[in-house]
Order: sequence, then structure tokens, then C-alpha cells
Amino acid sequence: MAGTSAARSRSGRLSVITTGQGLPLAVRIDDAELAKGPTLLAEEILRLCRQSAMAAGIRLRSELIGSGIARDTVDLMGLPRPDDLAAEELRDDDEVSAPASWLRSV
Repeated sequence: MAGTSAARSRSGRLSVITTGQGLPLAVRIDDAELAKGPTLLAEEILRLCRQSAMAAGIRLRSELIGSGIARDTVDLMGLPRPDDLAAEELRDDDEVSAPASWLRSV
């Protein structure tokens, strides 16, 4: 699809196809993901939508620079850079792997 972007979870059990702005067009959820609570699942879907939008922005940045638009002009547009997406993915990985509570059951 033209003008779309995609992202998937590290496990590959959750994936989204979005518009370039991150609006979901399709969501694929593996049955194993349904065992998670609805809030956690929704948060993961939104996280993937944000990552998909960032990937689309990075591609647009590259296309604009490749077409001869000055890098300074493209910078003023505020489009994400590849390192922005990498930092977002690392931050998201930390949040996903962090325990919901430090309390243990006894």
C-alpha cells in the first residue's frame, strides 16, 4: 500500500500497518498476545503505531534529502532521524521488560 508503514513487536506476535501519520489501518494479533490484559495490549499497539509513524517520517526525510531539498530545510520540518527511532525502541524495550510491580507474592 502506498503511503503506509508497518511495525511489529520483537516477538513478531503483534504487528500493525498504519498511515504515514501512525493511524492504524490493520492490526494482527497472535492468539498468545490475547492472554495479556486489554490495557497492556492496547499500549503495545499504540507503541507500534508510534514506531510505524516514526519509520514513515524517516523514509520521508530520506526521500526529501535525496530529491535535493537542503538538509537544513528538512531539519526545520522536525522529521525523525534513524537514531530517534532507535532511542524510542530502546526506551520501549525497557518499559516492556520492567516489572509492573517490585512486590512479590508470598
